Amino acid sequence: MKLAIFFGVIAVIGLYFVTLYNALVSLKHEVSKSWSNIDVVLKQRHDELPKLVEVCKQYAQFEQATLARVMEARSAVAQHAQNRNMEGLGREESKLRGLLGQVFAVAEAYPELKADEQFSHLSSRISQLEETIADRRELYNEAVNNNNVRIEQFPDVLIARMFGFPTARALQFSTEEKRDVDMQALFRQS
Repeated sequence: MKLAIFFGVIAVIGLYFVTLYNALVSLKHEVSKSWSNIDVVLKQRHDELPKLVEVCKQYAQFEQATLARVMEARSAVAQHAQNRNMEGLGREESKLRGLLGQVFAVAEAYPELKADEQFSHLSSRISQLEETIADRRELYNEAVNNNNVRIEQFPDVLIARMFGFPTARALQFSTEEKRDVDMQALFRQS
């Protein structure tokens, strides 16, 4: 009888640890899934930016240096996204968003460009993608937080350390990104 109780207790403890392990695996995959959702939208925007730059280049007077910086920032974002370097991605995303703000502000001075159907479509599409990135970033950061909290809690921390569950990094943008846009400054830069 005592032997049966002993094995019963061992089985319950084993089942408990298996349940904890499976929960940690689930959280790890939720972080990966959330990142994949961001990555898809980043790639969609990545594909739209050259089209926007080409439309703007058709207007000879349009600020070519800004367009070149947009393409450089686009490449940097893609590189950091591919490497899952959240710190670098956040920094370059902030830079790219600022440059896009400049492009749209400068476009105000070009009535023909603003009236261009392709420019209007692309700017609208990119704005939608920016909103989607923000929404998905929020979901990603929530998944990261859930993962990180769980692997630091007892008794989960024991299993997390035993099986090498890593903490995940949140995707943060710079404080400049969080401030309201200063439209006057954007027009002065153009």
